[in-house]
Order: sequence, then structure tokens, then C-alpha cells
Amino acid sequence: MSKDNEKGVYVHEYGRSSPDSEENQPFEDVKITKVFNPFPEAVVVDPVLAGRRESAVPTKERRRSSIAEGEVVGTFGNASDNAIYRPIASYEGIHRYDPEFAWEAKDEKRLVRKIDWKICTWVCLMFFALQLDRGNIVQALSDGMLGNLKMTSNNYNYGQMIFYVSFLAAELPSQLISKKLGPDNWIPIQMVSWSLVASLQCLIKDKTGFYICRCLLGIIEGGFIPDVILYLSYFYTSVELPTRLSFFWVAYQSTNIVSAFLAYGILRLGGPVVHETVGTGAHKLKFSYDTPGHQGLYGWQWLFALEGTLTGIIGIISYFYLPPSPYQTASKFRGKDGWFTVHEEKIIANRILRDDPSKGDMHNRQGLSPSALWACLKDYHMWPIYLIGISWLIPTVPMQGYITLNLTEVGFGTFETNLLTIPAYTLFIVSLLWWTWLSEKLNERFLLATVSQIWVIAPLIGLVVLGPGRSPWVDYALSVLVFGIPYFHAVFVAITSRNAGSVRTRTVASALYNMTVQAGNVIGINIYRTDDAPYYYTGNKVLIGIACWNILVMVGTKIFYVRTNRKRAAIWDAMDKQQREEYLNTTTDKGNKRLDFRFAH
Repeated sequence: MSKDNEKGVYVHEYGRSSPDSEENQPFEDVKITKVFNPFPEAVVVDPVLAGRRESAVPTKERRRSSIAEGEVVGTFGNASDNAIYRPIASYEGIHRYDPEFAWEAKDEKRLVRKIDWKICTWVCLMFFALQLDRGNIVQALSDGMLGNLKMTSNNYNYGQMIFYVSFLAAELPSQLISKKLGPDNWIPIQMVSWSLVASLQCLIKDKTGFYICRCLLGIIEGGFIPDVILYLSYFYTSVELPTRLSFFWVAYQSTNIVSAFLAYGILRLGGPVVHETVGTGAHKLKFSYDTPGHQGLYGWQWLFALEGTLTGIIGIISYFYLPPSPYQTASKFRGKDGWFTVHEEKIIANRILRDDPSKGDMHNRQGLSPSALWACLKDYHMWPIYLIGISWLIPTVPMQGYITLNLTEVGFGTFETNLLTIPAYTLFIVSLLWWTWLSEKLNERFLLATVSQIWVIAPLIGLVVLGPGRSPWVDYALSVLVFGIPYFHAVFVAITSRNAGSVRTRTVASALYNMTVQAGNVIGINIYRTDDAPYYYTGNKVLIGIACWNILVMVGTKIFYVRTNRKRAAIWDAMDKQQREEYLNTTTDKGNKRLDFRFAH
């Protein structure tokens, strides 16, 4: 099998299409017809799987996931006889499944835009709420919160470590609960719960209260991201998901921009911030504390109270707004007729199942058994992605958590500091959209992701080499560059979902990947230490070393998946048509363990 087939999907080729050629190149005696490709990134589909009729061969444009105006999409052949395609009887969209169903491409385009408006937009708003409560600690730091609570930056590190450990520990249990109750129920429950804790942070009096609140927030917020990814997979194909996830993280960073403006106003409800210096020479330390303002509260207390309340309102609305699935949108809140017509629901069901038949293996209220969970955990084909998840963001974690504190320490005021974070977040958003688009355009993930580590090494070297007498603006410029790292998180989340190969594995894999990222955050927030302040020379040297390690891991992961695909291809290509049919009808291999599955890389 050629490298064309290494796309991260099930690949069956009794016909072949070269990505470098506009024309399809069928071989053997196979009749080719231009119909919808059940596997958007596969080279071709075995006629055995296409209902023993005709093979579906994608064009170059199809592999780019575009749909020509006026093109008729469908059919699926006699797939109702084939267990690989037919969903289980309890699948929530079984009444819309039709292997003979065809539709016009313009209808699908219109439908995807409708889903974007109804689902993706609201999901981005929910992520806005998550980051508002998770990230406002950064603005609170600029208002002298540490001084008011008699805490050091090390105490802050411990609190953040508690948050990330709690967040990490809650990821998998939360995902399992979500799979059983449904994301439409569980996500709003999470949001309302964490909004209460976030609001009550305004009552913190010391570091003990800070630690308790960070622990509770981590436990409740943990699992939100994989829960949402699972929910989006009900509506979008594997090709569409990375772009929607990039919108997801655009909302994440847009929150930081909005919250900077909110903080600029809300923090003024407190009194003036006092800055003091203790010690001399190398032992000189700067610290700040707020003074009481409106109603006798500090500015950071108002920040927690008001933004937590806003999140609670969004969570309550989400409970009534989110439908269980595309086929269950009718309600008093959403309208008695629901969002989609019968025709649109049939398009959704059949395009989702033709893109990934494994989505029909479970219904949206079905939990995982212990044996299924264990099988997912020991899936070593997913481990390289988890290894990347642990360390690839560490070089940026200290800067993201300390950007306001660092700017305050080198001489910027509270309100200047919050406004100066906006260019960093803006660069992050532009970088995220560009690199996610380029990754899909080039069909390249891990090698392209090495750019993120090369990017971050340069400003980190600058922070190490330049002396302590440098201008605060130099620190600011280098911090912005670190913050604007080419952000591949959406790409890695999407490839985790794609390479999982089944709903069961996808449910667990999404949580495990996010757990590894949180583990990396635990490591990252402990790299900048009080005795290394304010320039953190030792910490930045450690970050440079980790970035170099990440490059090696990303290249190694690329090699691992390429070699795995080639080994499977050699076995698959050695089979004749009868042997392949026998394998497909008798194999106990599931998901990404099947010989006809190819990993994306």
C-alpha cells in the first residue's frame, strides 16, 4: 500500500486515487461511480464494504473536504446488509439511517452552516464561560491578591498545582458520567456547579481557602473539554471537527481579551493597589496588595463574584438549550418542531455514519463497561499522542500563568498590565487559526507541530541571554512571542479523536489526552520559583531543554504511525479479494486494531 493511504481512517482499495493526480486510477475490474465517499480521507472503498456493489472513489477535491455546488451526495450501496455500516438498534438516529439516501451538496453546506450557528456558536460561549472562571486568577494577581492573602508566588504555584491535579483526576470520571447521562445534561450541571465555587472565591481569606477553592474548581471543571468534544462529534464529521475545535480555542483566548477589558473596569471597584519593595540587591523582592473599595471589598473579590455569576447564568440557559442529539431537538425551549427537518436529520445521520461507521456502535446515553474501559486504557497505539500531550505546552505554561505578575514585577501598573496582555492573546488567536488550517491543508500534523517548539526556543533564549538591566518592554515583547506560539492543541485533540477508531476508545482517549495536558500544566507551573524571580534564568533554561525534547517526541510519533501503517498495508495488500472479505466478516479486531485502519499523522 502506498503512503496515500496513511490518512487515519479505514482504507479499502480495489481502486486507487493518487493525491498528486486529478484523475482517479482504478485497477482490477472494478466499476467506478462518482458517489459520496464514506471515508473522506480514505483513498477508496472496498466494494465488499460498499454493499458488494460499486466502490466509492474520492476525487482530489473530496479529499480536501470541499463539496461542489449541485453535486449529488450518496448513495451507500446495499450497506444495510453490512454490520460495519449499520448502527445498533438503540442508536438515537437509527430511524434516520438509510443506505440508499442521497442529497444535494448545497443542502449539506446549508445544513453545516446551520449546525455551526446552533451548536458550535453556543459551545464557544460555554467555553468562554469556562475560561472566564478558570483564567481570571491571572487578572486577580495583577490586583495584589497574593499580598492580601499573605501568599508568595510559591503558594500560588501550589494552588495552581492543586487545581491541575484535581482537574486531571476528574477528567476520566467526568467523561464516563457524561457518556452515561449525556453531555447535554452533564455539561450544564458542571457549569452551574463551578460558577458557585468561582463566585465564592470572593470570600477567600488566606492560602488555605485559596487551596480549597482551586481544588473544587479543578474537580468540577475537569472533563468539560472532552465532554464537549464528544458532544460535537455527534454533529460533525472527522474532517470538519478540527476547524470547529480551532473556533473552540479561539473562544478560549477571546475570553482572555474580553476578561482583560472586564478586569479593567471591575478591578476599579476596589481601592488603589500598593506596591512595596523588601530587601536589597539580589535579595530584593517586590510585592503588591489591594486596598478595600466599594462595599469594603477588594477589586479581585468583585472580579470573582461578578464573573462567576455570569457563568452560572450561561450554565442555566445551556441546560434548556442543548439538545441530546441532532435527532432530538424538539422541546418547549427549542420549539415543538425542533431545529431540523426530517430531510436534514437524514442528511446528518447518513453523512456522520458514512464518515465514521463506529459512531453508530453506541447510543448517546450508553456508558462504558469496565472491560471496555480497560481495553481503551491499554491501547498503546494512542500512547505517543499522550506522550506529546504531557510536555508540548510546558514551555509556555509559566509565561501564561505569570504574564501579569511578571509585567507587574518589572514595573507596569495594574491596569497597564491587563491591557498589555491583549496583543499576546490576539497573536495567539491568529496563530491558532493559521496553523490549524495549514495542518489540514497539508494533511500534516506532527512534523508541522515541531514549528511550535522551534518558535518558542528563540524568545526563551533571549530571556536567558539578556541581562537584568534590560527594558521592561523587552520582557514584554519576548513574553508576547512566547504567548503567540503556533498552537496545535485543536489539531492534537482532533487527531486523538480520529485515531481512536471507535466511540468507546474516543470517549476515553479524549479524556486521557486532556489529562496528559493537565499533567504538563502541573509540571509547568512549578518551573518559575520565587528564588528565581524576577527574571527566572534557571526556569527558562529548563523550558528550552523541554522544547528540544518535544521536537524529538513529535518526530518519533510521526515515524511510529508511518511504520505502523506500512506494516498493515503490507499484510492487507498481500490478501486477495476473498481473503479480505473473509477477514472483514470474521475478524474480532475492533476500531484502530483492524488491518484496514490507517492512522493519521
